[in-house]
Amino acid sequence: MAVLSGTEGGIDEAGRGPVIGPMVIAIVAWSNREAKELGVRDSKQLTPGGRRRLYELIVNRAPCVKHVVVEPGEIDYYVDRGLLNQLEAVKMRELITSCRGVKRVYIDSPDPDPVRFRGMINISDVDVVVLNHADESIPVVSAASIVAKVIRDSIISRLKETYGEFGSGYPSDPRTIEALRRWVSSGSIPPIVRRSWRTVRRMLSSRLF
Repeated sequence: MAVLSGTEGGIDEAGRGPVIGPMVIAIVAWSNREAKELGVRDSKQLTPGGRRRLYELIVNRAPCVKHVVVEPGEIDYYVDRGLLNQLEAVKMRELITSCRGVKRVYIDSPDPDPVRFRGMINISDVDVVVLNHADESIPVVSAASIVAKVIRDSIISRLKETYGEFGSGYPSDPRTIEALRRWVSSGSIPPIVRRSWRTVRRMLSSRLF
């Protein structure tokens, strides 16, 4: 679908922190006014049902909605080199160019220093505005956060059908730690696990002794 004149893009991700599962980065190009009137807000402030309802409205009304799924193996490659932010910047640049015609894009910065992250977005023909907590203040970024979260939740549900229950996938979740210990003890860590995370590295290190 072509991007209409006057639309602005918003980019956000879901799943940067978990030790299990992919990260999803989404862009929504739309009118901030229309997004606000629809009632979008940061996905963390919504119930799962509220997110799904708004997700359907967003994908049916916004001129451009796209996402990328970044698998654990690719995340590990970049984390091992200290380049996780650069990985996000590359994916976000791809999303920006995929929504043709959008002239301004707001990004929820994964870096505490938005100016530093803006320098990683190597694109010149689009006005890229990088802000901390943009998902709380810019409606199109809130819409992107909803899209990313709903898609990632769907992926996680499918992964559990294959690999069994592993909780939220965050290192702070006891169910996640239990699943990781089970996999490490068995010597069979599935590809859905981010081996570069300290939680997994500590488990693997202790298993060697």
